[in-house]
Amino acid sequence: MIDKTRYFIYILIITSTMIQPNSARAQLQDKQFGIFENHSDIGEVKLPGSASYNPLNQTYTLEGSGKNIWFGTDEFQYLWKKIKGDFIVTAQVQFIGKGVEAHRKIGWMVRQSLAPDSPQISAMIHGDGLTSLQFRHKAGADMEEKQLSIKGPDVVQLVRKGNTYRMSVAHWGETFVSEEVIDSTLGSEAYVGLFICAHNPDVLEKAVFSNVRIEIPAGPDLVPYTDYLGSNLETMDVATGLRKILYQVPYSIQAPNWTPDGKTLIYNSKGLLYNFDLATAHPSVLNTGFATNNNNDHVLSFDGKLMGISHHSADDKNQSVVYYLPVQGGEPTRVTLNSPSYLHGWSPDKKFLIFTGGRNNEYDIYKIAVKGGKEIQLTTTKGLDDGSEYSPDGKFIYFNSTRSGNMQIWRMKPDGSRQEQVTFDTLNNWFPHISPDGKFLVFITFQNDVKPDDHPFYKQVYLRMMPVAGGETKVIAYLYGGQGTINVPSWSPDSKKIAFVSNSDFK
Repeated sequence: MIDKTRYFIYILIITSTMIQPNSARAQLQDKQFGIFENHSDIGEVKLPGSASYNPLNQTYTLEGSGKNIWFGTDEFQYLWKKIKGDFIVTAQVQFIGKGVEAHRKIGWMVRQSLAPDSPQISAMIHGDGLTSLQFRHKAGADMEEKQLSIKGPDVVQLVRKGNTYRMSVAHWGETFVSEEVIDSTLGSEAYVGLFICAHNPDVLEKAVFSNVRIEIPAGPDLVPYTDYLGSNLETMDVATGLRKILYQVPYSIQAPNWTPDGKTLIYNSKGLLYNFDLATAHPSVLNTGFATNNNNDHVLSFDGKLMGISHHSADDKNQSVVYYLPVQGGEPTRVTLNSPSYLHGWSPDKKFLIFTGGRNNEYDIYKIAVKGGKEIQLTTTKGLDDGSEYSPDGKFIYFNSTRSGNMQIWRMKPDGSRQEQVTFDTLNNWFPHISPDGKFLVFITFQNDVKPDDHPFYKQVYLRMMPVAGGETKVIAYLYGGQGTINVPSWSPDSKKIAFVSNSDFK
Protein backbone atom coordinates (compact mmCIF):
# COMPACT_ATOMS: atom_id res chain seq x y z
CA MET A 1 0.00 0.00 0.00
CA ILE A 2 1.03 3.62 -0.56
CA ASP A 3 1.51 5.46 2.74
CA LYS A 4 0.94 9.09 1.72
CA THR A 5 1.65 10.49 5.20
CA ARG A 6 5.01 8.73 5.37
CA TYR A 7 5.71 9.84 1.79
CA PHE A 8 5.32 13.54 2.50
CA ILE A 9 7.22 13.37 5.79
CA TYR A 10 10.03 11.83 3.78
CA ILE A 11 9.83 14.61 1.21
CA LEU A 12 9.95 17.33 3.87
CA ILE A 13 12.94 15.84 5.64
CA ILE A 14 15.13 15.83 2.54
CA THR A 15 13.82 18.90 0.71
CA SER A 16 16.59 21.40 0.09
CA THR A 17 16.92 24.92 1.48
CA MET A 18 14.84 27.49 -0.37
CA ILE A 19 16.53 29.71 -2.97
CA GLN A 20 15.33 33.29 -2.48
CA PRO A 21 15.08 35.56 -5.55
CA ASN A 22 16.77 38.97 -5.46
CA SER A 23 13.59 40.69 -6.64
CA ALA A 24 9.99 40.02 -7.59
CA ARG A 25 11.18 39.43 -11.16
CA ALA A 26 12.52 36.17 -12.52
CA GLN A 27 16.08 35.46 -11.41
CA LEU A 28 17.98 33.02 -13.62
CA GLN A 29 19.58 30.30 -11.48
CA ASP A 30 21.61 28.16 -13.85
CA LYS A 31 20.46 24.54 -13.51
CA GLN A 32 18.86 25.34 -10.15
CA PHE A 33 15.30 24.62 -11.25
CA GLY A 34 15.39 21.08 -12.59
CA ILE A 35 13.31 20.75 -15.75
CA PHE A 36 12.14 24.38 -15.53
CA GLU A 37 13.85 27.50 -16.88
CA ASN A 38 13.03 30.09 -14.27
CA HIS A 39 10.64 31.37 -11.60
CA SER A 40 8.75 34.63 -11.17
CA ASP A 41 6.40 36.45 -8.87
CA ILE A 42 3.52 37.36 -11.18
CA GLY A 43 1.80 40.65 -10.38
CA GLU A 44 2.59 43.15 -7.62
CA VAL A 45 2.92 40.69 -4.74
CA LYS A 46 3.56 42.13 -1.28
CA LEU A 47 5.78 39.26 -0.12
CA PRO A 48 8.34 37.83 -2.59
CA GLY A 49 8.02 34.13 -3.25
CA SER A 50 10.69 31.52 -3.87
CA ALA A 51 11.33 28.25 -5.67
CA SER A 52 13.83 25.44 -5.20
CA TYR A 53 14.71 22.09 -6.69
CA ASN A 54 16.14 19.13 -4.78
CA PRO A 55 18.12 16.94 -7.21
CA LEU A 56 18.44 14.20 -4.61
CA ASN A 57 14.76 13.30 -4.75
CA GLN A 58 13.82 15.37 -7.80
CA THR A 59 11.18 17.40 -5.95
CA TYR A 60 10.28 21.08 -6.09
CA THR A 61 9.28 23.45 -3.28
CA LEU A 62 7.38 26.66 -3.96
CA GLU A 63 6.55 29.44 -1.51
CA GLY A 64 4.32 32.27 -2.57
CA SER A 65 1.94 35.03 -1.62
CA GLY A 66 -0.57 36.95 -3.77
CA LYS A 67 -4.13 38.19 -3.53
CA ASN A 68 -5.81 35.85 -5.97
CA ILE A 69 -5.97 34.16 -9.38
CA TRP A 70 -9.50 34.97 -10.44
CA PHE A 71 -10.30 38.53 -11.55
CA GLY A 72 -8.61 40.49 -14.34
CA THR A 73 -5.10 40.26 -12.92
CA ASP A 74 -3.16 37.59 -11.02
CA GLU A 75 -0.73 37.52 -8.09
CA PHE A 76 1.22 34.34 -7.35
CA GLN A 77 4.60 32.56 -7.51
CA TYR A 78 5.33 30.71 -10.77
CA LEU A 79 8.00 28.15 -11.73
CA TRP A 80 7.93 27.94 -15.51
CA LYS A 81 9.31 26.71 -18.82
CA LYS A 82 8.49 27.80 -22.38
CA ILE A 83 7.06 24.97 -24.49
CA LYS A 84 6.00 24.82 -28.11
CA GLY A 85 3.19 22.57 -29.26
CA ASP A 86 1.50 19.75 -27.39
CA PHE A 87 2.51 18.54 -23.95
CA ILE A 88 1.54 16.43 -20.95
CA VAL A 89 2.48 17.81 -17.52
CA THR A 90 1.92 15.78 -14.35
CA ALA A 91 2.80 16.17 -10.68
CA GLN A 92 1.93 15.00 -7.22
CA VAL A 93 1.13 18.08 -5.13
CA GLN A 94 0.86 18.81 -1.42
CA PHE A 95 0.30 21.97 0.62
CA ILE A 96 2.63 22.28 3.60
CA GLY A 97 0.92 23.26 6.83
CA LYS A 98 -2.68 24.03 7.70
CA GLY A 99 -2.71 27.34 5.84
CA VAL A 100 -4.56 30.58 6.39
CA GLU A 101 -7.04 30.90 3.53
CA ALA A 102 -9.39 28.16 2.32
CA HIS A 103 -8.82 29.27 -1.26
CA ARG A 104 -5.03 29.12 -1.36
CA LYS A 105 -4.19 27.45 -4.67
CA ILE A 106 -1.61 25.18 -6.27
CA GLY A 107 -1.36 23.32 -9.56
CA TRP A 108 -0.29 23.64 -13.19
CA MET A 109 -0.71 26.79 -15.26
CA VAL A 110 -0.26 27.68 -18.96
CA ARG A 111 0.12 31.40 -19.76
CA GLN A 112 0.48 33.44 -22.92
CA SER A 113 2.88 35.77 -21.10
CA LEU A 114 4.19 36.68 -17.64
CA ALA A 115 2.00 39.79 -17.57
CA PRO A 116 -0.44 39.67 -14.63
CA ASP A 117 -3.49 39.97 -16.92
CA SER A 118 -2.33 37.32 -19.43
CA PRO A 119 -4.73 34.79 -20.95
CA GLN A 120 -4.16 31.48 -19.15
CA ILE A 121 -5.47 28.05 -18.25
CA SER A 122 -4.93 26.49 -14.80
CA ALA A 123 -5.40 23.01 -13.37
CA MET A 124 -6.10 24.17 -9.86
CA ILE A 125 -6.51 22.63 -6.40
CA HIS A 126 -7.68 24.86 -3.55
CA GLY A 127 -6.85 24.55 0.11
CA ASP A 128 -10.39 23.46 0.94
CA GLY A 129 -10.29 20.71 -1.70
CA LEU A 130 -12.15 22.55 -4.47
CA THR A 131 -10.79 21.35 -7.82
CA SER A 132 -11.33 23.27 -11.03
CA LEU A 133 -10.08 23.94 -14.53
CA GLN A 134 -9.92 27.74 -14.69
CA PHE A 135 -9.29 29.86 -17.77
CA ARG A 136 -9.03 33.44 -19.03
CA HIS A 137 -9.52 33.67 -22.79
CA LYS A 138 -8.71 37.38 -23.18
CA ALA A 139 -6.19 39.66 -21.47
CA GLY A 140 -7.72 41.41 -18.45
CA ALA A 141 -10.90 39.34 -18.43
CA ASP A 142 -12.23 37.66 -15.31
CA MET A 143 -11.53 33.95 -14.98
CA GLU A 144 -14.04 31.25 -15.86
CA GLU A 145 -14.01 27.69 -14.54
CA LYS A 146 -15.23 24.13 -14.82
CA GLN A 147 -15.38 22.47 -11.42
CA LEU A 148 -14.63 18.77 -11.05
CA SER A 149 -16.59 16.48 -8.76
CA ILE A 150 -13.49 15.21 -6.94
CA LYS A 151 -12.34 16.98 -3.76
CA GLY A 152 -8.77 17.37 -2.61
CA PRO A 153 -6.86 15.29 -5.18
CA ASP A 154 -3.08 15.15 -4.94
CA VAL A 155 -2.20 14.12 -8.51
CA VAL A 156 -2.69 16.83 -11.15
CA GLN A 157 -2.18 16.58 -14.88
CA LEU A 158 -2.72 19.12 -17.67
CA VAL A 159 -2.61 18.08 -21.33
CA ARG A 160 -2.52 20.35 -24.35
CA LYS A 161 -3.48 18.90 -27.73
CA GLY A 162 -3.86 21.68 -30.26
CA ASN A 163 -6.28 24.18 -28.75
CA THR A 164 -7.82 21.64 -26.36
CA TYR A 165 -6.71 21.48 -22.72
CA ARG A 166 -7.64 18.54 -20.52
CA MET A 167 -7.24 18.57 -16.75
CA SER A 168 -7.02 15.16 -15.06
CA VAL A 169 -6.82 14.64 -11.30
CA ALA A 170 -6.82 11.76 -8.85
CA HIS A 171 -6.30 10.83 -5.27
CA TRP A 172 -3.00 8.95 -5.32
CA GLY A 173 -3.76 5.31 -6.12
CA GLU A 174 -6.93 6.03 -8.12
CA THR A 175 -7.58 6.52 -11.83
CA PHE A 176 -8.08 9.99 -13.31
CA VAL A 177 -11.18 12.20 -13.37
CA SER A 178 -11.05 14.73 -16.22
CA GLU A 179 -12.49 17.98 -17.61
CA GLU A 180 -11.70 19.86 -20.83
CA VAL A 181 -11.60 23.34 -22.30
CA ILE A 182 -11.82 23.47 -26.10
CA ASP A 183 -10.77 26.23 -28.53
CA SER A 184 -8.49 28.10 -26.16
CA THR A 185 -5.68 29.82 -28.05
CA LEU A 186 -2.59 30.70 -26.02
CA GLY A 187 -0.15 30.61 -28.93
CA SER A 188 2.11 27.89 -30.28
CA GLU A 189 4.67 28.70 -27.58
CA ALA A 190 3.47 29.29 -24.04
CA TYR A 191 4.72 29.47 -20.47
CA VAL A 192 4.01 26.20 -18.64
CA GLY A 193 4.67 25.62 -14.97
CA LEU A 194 3.79 25.02 -11.35
CA PHE A 195 2.26 27.76 -9.21
CA ILE A 196 1.19 28.66 -5.69
CA CYS A 197 -1.09 31.50 -4.58
CA ALA A 198 -1.77 32.29 -0.90
CA HIS A 199 -5.07 34.11 -1.62
CA ASN A 200 -3.83 36.60 0.97
CA PRO A 201 -1.20 39.33 0.26
CA ASP A 202 0.14 39.18 3.83
CA VAL A 203 0.78 35.42 3.88
CA LEU A 204 3.38 33.10 2.36
CA GLU A 205 2.11 29.58 1.65
CA LYS A 206 4.32 26.60 0.83
CA ALA A 207 3.86 23.43 -1.24
CA VAL A 208 5.95 20.46 -2.38
CA PHE A 209 5.64 19.03 -5.91
CA SER A 210 6.98 15.54 -6.57
CA ASN A 211 7.04 13.13 -9.53
CA VAL A 212 7.00 16.23 -11.73
CA ARG A 213 7.08 15.37 -15.41
CA ILE A 214 6.91 17.44 -18.60
CA GLU A 215 6.35 15.04 -21.49
CA ILE A 216 6.18 15.94 -25.17
CA PRO A 217 4.01 13.30 -26.87
CA ALA A 218 4.38 11.70 -30.26
CA GLY A 219 3.25 13.83 -33.16
CA PRO A 220 0.68 12.68 -35.73
CA ASP A 221 3.40 11.80 -38.26
CA LEU A 222 5.32 9.37 -36.04
CA VAL A 223 5.49 5.89 -37.60
CA PRO A 224 5.38 3.16 -34.89
CA TYR A 225 8.38 0.81 -34.82
CA THR A 226 10.18 3.12 -37.28
CA ASP A 227 10.25 6.45 -35.43
CA TYR A 228 11.00 6.65 -31.71
CA LEU A 229 10.83 9.19 -28.90
CA GLY A 230 13.35 9.70 -26.12
CA SER A 231 13.37 7.59 -22.97
CA ASN A 232 13.62 8.04 -19.21
CA LEU A 233 15.02 5.09 -17.27
CA GLU A 234 13.24 5.34 -13.91
CA THR A 235 12.94 3.60 -10.58
CA MET A 236 10.15 3.96 -8.05
CA ASP A 237 9.69 3.12 -4.39
CA VAL A 238 6.35 1.27 -4.46
CA ALA A 239 5.52 2.12 -0.83
CA THR A 240 5.90 5.89 -1.19
CA GLY A 241 5.34 6.29 -4.92
CA LEU A 242 8.48 8.42 -5.22
CA ARG A 243 9.97 8.14 -8.73
CA LYS A 244 13.51 9.01 -9.83
CA ILE A 245 14.90 9.40 -13.34
CA LEU A 246 18.28 7.65 -13.49
CA TYR A 247 19.16 8.08 -17.15
CA GLN A 248 17.73 10.03 -20.06
CA VAL A 249 18.43 9.55 -23.78
CA PRO A 250 16.86 10.97 -26.98
CA TYR A 251 16.23 7.49 -28.43
CA SER A 252 14.39 4.31 -27.43
CA ILE A 253 15.49 2.15 -24.52
CA GLN A 254 13.09 -0.48 -23.23
CA ALA A 255 12.22 -3.06 -20.59
CA PRO A 256 14.64 -2.75 -17.66
CA ASN A 257 15.02 -5.67 -15.28
CA TRP A 258 17.00 -5.85 -12.06
CA THR A 259 19.84 -8.29 -11.43
CA PRO A 260 19.45 -10.30 -8.19
CA ASP A 261 22.44 -8.54 -6.59
CA GLY A 262 20.62 -5.19 -6.94
CA LYS A 263 23.58 -3.55 -8.67
CA THR A 264 22.52 -3.51 -12.31
CA LEU A 265 19.58 -2.90 -14.59
CA ILE A 266 19.52 -4.67 -17.95
CA TYR A 267 17.63 -3.00 -20.80
CA ASN A 268 17.46 -3.30 -24.58
CA SER A 269 18.04 -0.65 -27.23
CA LYS A 270 18.37 -0.92 -31.00
CA GLY A 271 18.59 -4.72 -30.90
CA LEU A 272 21.32 -4.89 -28.24
CA LEU A 273 21.22 -5.43 -24.49
CA TYR A 274 22.91 -3.13 -22.01
CA ASN A 275 24.07 -3.35 -18.40
CA PHE A 276 23.25 -0.13 -16.54
CA ASP A 277 25.47 0.18 -13.46
CA LEU A 278 23.37 1.75 -10.71
CA ALA A 279 26.43 2.98 -8.80
CA THR A 280 27.98 4.86 -11.72
CA ALA A 281 24.84 5.48 -13.85
CA HIS A 282 26.86 4.18 -16.80
CA PRO A 283 25.58 1.74 -19.47
CA SER A 284 27.73 -0.83 -21.26
CA VAL A 285 26.90 -3.33 -23.99
CA LEU A 286 26.12 -6.86 -22.81
CA ASN A 287 27.65 -9.41 -25.15
CA THR A 288 24.94 -11.56 -26.75
CA GLY A 289 27.12 -13.01 -29.49
CA PHE A 290 25.36 -13.36 -32.84
CA ALA A 291 22.06 -12.22 -31.32
CA THR A 292 22.07 -8.54 -32.25
CA ASN A 293 18.40 -8.14 -33.16
CA ASN A 294 16.86 -8.69 -29.74
CA ASN A 295 13.43 -7.44 -28.77
CA ASN A 296 12.40 -6.45 -25.23
CA ASP A 297 11.63 -9.97 -23.96
CA HIS A 298 14.88 -10.59 -22.06
CA VAL A 299 14.35 -12.39 -18.73
CA LEU A 300 16.80 -13.47 -16.00
CA SER A 301 16.50 -16.83 -14.27
CA PHE A 302 15.45 -16.60 -10.63
CA ASP A 303 19.03 -17.20 -9.45
CA GLY A 304 20.35 -14.59 -11.88
CA LYS A 305 22.86 -16.90 -13.57
CA LEU A 306 21.16 -17.28 -16.96
CA MET A 307 19.30 -14.90 -19.20
CA GLY A 308 16.70 -15.80 -21.80
CA ILE A 309 16.33 -13.61 -24.88
CA SER A 310 14.12 -13.30 -27.95
CA HIS A 311 16.26 -12.70 -31.02
CA HIS A 312 14.84 -12.11 -34.49
CA SER A 313 16.74 -14.58 -36.63
CA ALA A 314 17.38 -14.01 -40.32
CA ASP A 315 17.24 -17.81 -40.72
CA ASP A 316 13.65 -17.75 -39.41
CA LYS A 317 12.26 -15.03 -41.70
CA ASN A 318 13.31 -12.45 -39.13
CA GLN A 319 10.82 -13.85 -36.62
CA SER A 320 11.46 -14.08 -32.88
CA VAL A 321 13.22 -17.20 -31.53
CA VAL A 322 13.98 -17.98 -27.86
CA TYR A 323 17.59 -18.47 -26.72
CA TYR A 324 19.47 -18.39 -23.43
CA LEU A 325 23.02 -17.44 -22.42
CA PRO A 326 25.05 -16.70 -19.26
CA VAL A 327 23.97 -13.45 -17.64
CA GLN A 328 27.52 -12.07 -17.96
CA GLY A 329 27.27 -12.60 -21.73
CA GLY A 330 28.32 -15.14 -24.32
CA GLU A 331 27.04 -17.11 -27.30
CA PRO A 332 23.31 -17.92 -27.07
CA THR A 333 21.88 -21.44 -27.09
CA ARG A 334 18.71 -21.90 -29.13
CA VAL A 335 15.64 -23.29 -27.33
CA THR A 336 12.56 -22.99 -29.58
CA LEU A 337 12.52 -24.52 -33.03
CA ASN A 338 9.30 -22.85 -34.15
CA SER A 339 8.73 -19.13 -34.60
CA PRO A 340 7.53 -16.61 -33.75
CA SER A 341 8.26 -17.32 -30.09
CA TYR A 342 8.41 -14.47 -27.55
CA LEU A 343 10.06 -15.30 -24.24
CA HIS A 344 8.42 -14.19 -21.01
CA GLY A 345 9.55 -16.28 -18.06
CA TRP A 346 11.63 -18.94 -16.34
CA SER A 347 10.45 -21.59 -13.93
CA PRO A 348 12.05 -21.08 -10.49
CA ASP A 349 14.01 -24.36 -10.87
CA LYS A 350 15.44 -23.18 -14.24
CA LYS A 351 14.14 -26.29 -16.00
CA PHE A 352 11.51 -24.59 -18.19
CA LEU A 353 10.96 -21.42 -20.18
CA ILE A 354 7.50 -20.04 -20.94
CA PHE A 355 6.74 -17.97 -24.00
CA THR A 356 4.02 -16.66 -26.30
CA GLY A 357 3.94 -18.62 -29.53
CA GLY A 358 2.24 -17.67 -32.76
CA ARG A 359 0.87 -20.93 -34.11
CA ASN A 360 -1.95 -21.44 -36.63
CA ASN A 361 -3.03 -17.77 -36.49
CA GLU A 362 -3.42 -17.89 -32.71
CA TYR A 363 -1.14 -16.61 -29.95
CA ASP A 364 -1.02 -18.83 -26.87
CA ILE A 365 1.28 -19.55 -23.97
CA TYR A 366 3.68 -22.46 -24.26
CA LYS A 367 6.21 -24.16 -22.00
CA ILE A 368 9.43 -25.78 -23.16
CA ALA A 369 12.38 -27.42 -21.42
CA VAL A 370 15.51 -25.26 -21.36
CA LYS A 371 17.36 -28.10 -23.10
CA GLY A 372 14.78 -27.88 -25.91
CA GLY A 373 12.43 -30.50 -27.24
CA LYS A 374 8.67 -30.57 -27.56
CA GLU A 375 6.81 -27.38 -26.74
CA ILE A 376 3.80 -27.80 -24.44
CA GLN A 377 0.74 -25.64 -25.14
CA LEU A 378 -0.75 -24.27 -21.89
CA THR A 379 -3.60 -22.07 -23.18
CA THR A 380 -6.08 -22.88 -25.94
CA THR A 381 -8.86 -20.30 -25.53
CA LYS A 382 -9.57 -18.07 -28.54
CA GLY A 383 -7.99 -14.64 -28.28
CA LEU A 384 -4.54 -13.37 -27.34
CA ASP A 385 -2.77 -14.90 -24.31
CA ASP A 386 0.54 -13.20 -23.50
CA GLY A 387 2.92 -11.91 -20.81
CA SER A 388 3.39 -15.15 -18.86
CA GLU A 389 5.45 -15.24 -15.65
CA TYR A 390 5.94 -17.82 -12.89
CA SER A 391 5.28 -16.84 -9.30
CA PRO A 392 8.47 -17.13 -7.18
CA ASP A 393 7.10 -20.21 -5.38
CA GLY A 394 6.42 -21.91 -8.71
CA LYS A 395 2.77 -22.58 -7.89
CA PHE A 396 1.24 -20.36 -10.58
CA ILE A 397 1.87 -18.84 -13.98
CA TYR A 398 0.37 -15.37 -14.32
CA PHE A 399 -0.52 -14.02 -17.77
CA ASN A 400 -2.76 -11.55 -19.59
CA SER A 401 -5.63 -12.57 -21.86
CA THR A 402 -8.38 -11.01 -23.99
CA ARG A 403 -10.69 -14.00 -23.50
CA SER A 404 -13.12 -11.97 -21.35
CA GLY A 405 -13.26 -9.01 -23.77
CA ASN A 406 -10.77 -6.49 -22.40
CA MET A 407 -7.19 -7.51 -21.66
CA GLN A 408 -7.16 -8.79 -18.08
CA ILE A 409 -4.73 -10.58 -15.76
CA TRP A 410 -5.21 -14.33 -15.29
CA ARG A 411 -3.31 -17.15 -13.66
CA MET A 412 -3.06 -20.92 -13.99
CA LYS A 413 -1.22 -23.91 -12.59
CA PRO A 414 2.15 -24.67 -14.26
CA ASP A 415 0.51 -27.51 -16.22
CA GLY A 416 -2.11 -25.10 -17.66
CA SER A 417 -4.94 -26.26 -15.41
CA ARG A 418 -7.22 -24.13 -13.21
CA GLN A 419 -7.15 -20.97 -15.31
CA GLU A 420 -8.77 -18.13 -13.35
CA GLN A 421 -9.23 -14.40 -13.81
CA VAL A 422 -7.38 -12.06 -11.42
CA THR A 423 -8.37 -8.52 -12.49
CA PHE A 424 -11.90 -7.40 -13.35
CA ASP A 425 -12.27 -3.89 -14.80
CA THR A 426 -12.99 -1.95 -17.98
CA LEU A 427 -9.35 -1.11 -18.72
CA ASN A 428 -6.67 -3.19 -20.46
CA ASN A 429 -4.06 -4.79 -18.19
CA TRP A 430 -0.76 -6.24 -19.45
CA PHE A 431 2.45 -7.90 -18.25
CA PRO A 432 1.91 -9.05 -14.66
CA HIS A 433 5.10 -9.10 -12.59
CA ILE A 434 5.21 -10.70 -9.14
CA SER A 435 7.46 -9.24 -6.45
CA PRO A 436 10.33 -11.52 -5.28
CA ASP A 437 8.67 -11.88 -1.88
CA GLY A 438 5.51 -13.09 -3.65
CA LYS A 439 3.26 -10.48 -2.04
CA PHE A 440 2.43 -8.01 -4.81
CA LEU A 441 1.62 -7.91 -8.50
CA VAL A 442 2.55 -4.94 -10.72
CA PHE A 443 1.21 -4.49 -14.26
CA ILE A 444 0.74 -1.81 -16.91
CA THR A 445 -2.74 -0.56 -17.76
CA PHE A 446 -3.75 0.91 -21.10
CA GLN A 447 -6.91 2.97 -21.31
CA ASN A 448 -9.76 2.38 -23.73
CA ASP A 449 -8.21 4.36 -26.60
CA VAL A 450 -6.13 1.20 -27.17
CA LYS A 451 -7.50 -2.08 -28.53
CA PRO A 452 -7.44 -4.91 -25.94
CA ASP A 453 -4.99 -7.00 -27.99
CA ASP A 454 -2.54 -4.13 -28.58
CA HIS A 455 0.19 -2.62 -26.38
CA PRO A 456 1.57 0.26 -28.46
CA PHE A 457 4.26 2.82 -27.80
CA TYR A 458 3.49 6.32 -26.59
CA LYS A 459 0.22 6.31 -24.72
CA GLN A 460 -0.91 7.65 -21.37
CA VAL A 461 -0.81 4.61 -19.14
CA TYR A 462 -0.97 3.61 -15.48
CA LEU A 463 1.31 1.30 -13.55
CA ARG A 464 -0.87 -0.50 -11.02
CA MET A 465 -0.23 -2.78 -8.07
CA MET A 466 -2.39 -5.28 -6.20
CA PRO A 467 -1.81 -7.84 -3.45
CA VAL A 468 -1.24 -11.36 -4.79
CA ALA A 469 -3.61 -12.65 -2.11
CA GLY A 470 -6.35 -10.38 -3.49
CA GLY A 471 -7.47 -6.89 -2.61
CA GLU A 472 -7.64 -3.36 -3.92
CA THR A 473 -5.75 -2.42 -7.07
CA LYS A 474 -3.88 0.89 -6.77
CA VAL A 475 -2.30 3.16 -9.34
CA ILE A 476 1.35 3.70 -8.42
CA ALA A 477 2.48 5.71 -11.48
CA TYR A 478 0.82 8.00 -14.02
CA LEU A 479 3.04 8.20 -17.09
CA TYR A 480 3.50 8.43 -20.85
CA GLY A 481 4.85 5.15 -22.17
CA GLY A 482 3.46 1.76 -23.18
CA GLN A 483 5.43 -0.71 -25.27
CA GLY A 484 8.79 -1.18 -23.56
CA THR A 485 7.77 0.45 -20.29
CA ILE A 486 7.57 -2.67 -18.15
CA ASN A 487 7.51 -5.71 -20.45
CA VAL A 488 9.87 -7.80 -18.29
CA PRO A 489 10.16 -8.66 -14.57
CA SER A 490 11.42 -5.39 -13.12
CA TRP A 491 11.25 -5.67 -9.32
CA SER A 492 14.29 -4.93 -7.19
CA PRO A 493 15.48 -8.02 -5.29
CA ASP A 494 14.22 -6.61 -1.96
CA SER A 495 10.69 -6.11 -3.40
CA LYS A 496 10.80 -2.40 -2.54
CA LYS A 497 11.24 -0.83 -5.98
CA ILE A 498 10.44 -1.33 -9.63
CA ALA A 499 12.26 -0.10 -12.73
CA PHE A 500 10.52 1.10 -15.89
CA VAL A 501 10.79 3.41 -18.89
CA SER A 502 8.74 6.52 -19.64
CA ASN A 503 8.90 8.51 -22.87
CA SER A 504 9.03 12.05 -24.23
CA ASP A 505 10.23 13.83 -27.34
CA PHE A 506 13.50 15.49 -26.25
CA LYS A 507 14.33 16.97 -29.65
